[in-house]
Amino acid sequence: MPFPIDAELFDGSTNRLIQDELMYSRSVMTAEHDRLCKSLTAEQKEVYDTILNAVHAKKGGVFFLYGYGGTGKTFLWKTLSAALRSKGKIVLNVASSGIASLLLNGGRTPHSRFAIPININEDSVCHILPGSWLADLVTQTSLIIWDEAPMIHRHSFESLDRTFRDILKNNMPFGGKVIVFGGDFRQILPVVPGGSRSEIVNASLISSYIWQYSIVLKLTVIMRLQQGSNRTQQEEIKEFADWIIKVGNGRLCEPNDGEVDIPIPENLFIKSEQDPVSDIIKCVYPDYIARLYEKNYFEDRAILAPTHDTVNLINDRMLNTLPGAERVYLSSDTICQSDLNPNMSPDLYSPDFLNRIKISGLPNHKLTLREGAPVMLLRNVDQQQGLGNGTRLQVKRLCEHVIEATVISGSHVGLITYIPRMKLTSSDKKMPFQFQRR
Repeated sequence: MPFPIDAELFDGSTNRLIQDELMYSRSVMTAEHDRLCKSLTAEQKEVYDTILNAVHAKKGGVFFLYGYGGTGKTFLWKTLSAALRSKGKIVLNVASSGIASLLLNGGRTPHSRFAIPININEDSVCHILPGSWLADLVTQTSLIIWDEAPMIHRHSFESLDRTFRDILKNNMPFGGKVIVFGGDFRQILPVVPGGSRSEIVNASLISSYIWQYSIVLKLTVIMRLQQGSNRTQQEEIKEFADWIIKVGNGRLCEPNDGEVDIPIPENLFIKSEQDPVSDIIKCVYPDYIARLYEKNYFEDRAILAPTHDTVNLINDRMLNTLPGAERVYLSSDTICQSDLNPNMSPDLYSPDFLNRIKISGLPNHKLTLREGAPVMLLRNVDQQQGLGNGTRLQVKRLCEHVIEATVISGSHVGLITYIPRMKLTSSDKKMPFQFQRR
């Protein structure tokens, strides 16, 4: 077949990453932008204009949008994305957690989108080769939005900055690209295993050299107050929002140094001393056996717990009450060949020892499921179909080699998918070796 004369056009047409980002219908994006833009508050409109002006100026810029929950950060991300995509421009939406990325149109985790190393240090760079599809995508991107940024280690931002400067041959921050971070420093900061308070602060974005280039924008108006159906409901939302803000600012029991007991409202206490787990289940999942396949039932509910032991206790309690026969899947665990010493016998660690290992981010060796049970993905499988780290699904059928499930969260609710067996590699630095769990 003859080649087009314009080689640049030919290269762009074969880059699947660019094609995927340009597949949005301009008419649909224009209608969505007009609808969202009408609901912007004065604060949001000012932030919206500031960021778009930086994009149109093509001189780069680093922004941080600071706002606590309910001020409409996600709403603003969607408006900015629709504004640029309606003009055929590329916007890359990423969020530090898989659950948050599912709230964004075309959202991905930053590690998945920009190939940021999992085990990162101060000298790391992203695995993006100059001239690759991903490098071309970065070159043509007009805006990058990074939600929930405070919970990621600063080395990730610095590695992305070094990589962009190298790819784009530009010594400006992030190679002259406009990038907007968002989040709330009163929420979860980067997790440093066994780290002190100073080490955690040192790992945050505000301690990075990138912070000196950042322009801080703020949102303070709580949009959720506009969702109350009556004055009483709005007052309850405002009262709870004010309480959360005081907790975050350390002003609930003034004066204090951050280590004083916080009074919890009476309505949040578990009164029963007999079986508190059953009380939590009855409160969050009332009549869950009869409403097992009711639409949006599991989507609107979740029980959060601070430790894996509590999670396993609640999961086992609920799973044992579900109707139908249970099915047990056992993993196959092996040590990664790259971690095997030539002088060390591969039989040094027995399969029983590997099977007993429990690490955050990996499922246990024994996975027990029943039809109708809600589950959560721990890896990015196909984010274009909404199957990312944190996606919640409901089991429909348990087969020998795959699990049929329906997506119950994110932008692809109702999608039927099949989860195969896959190899998961541990990334825990406390382990003397890496092992694969299939």
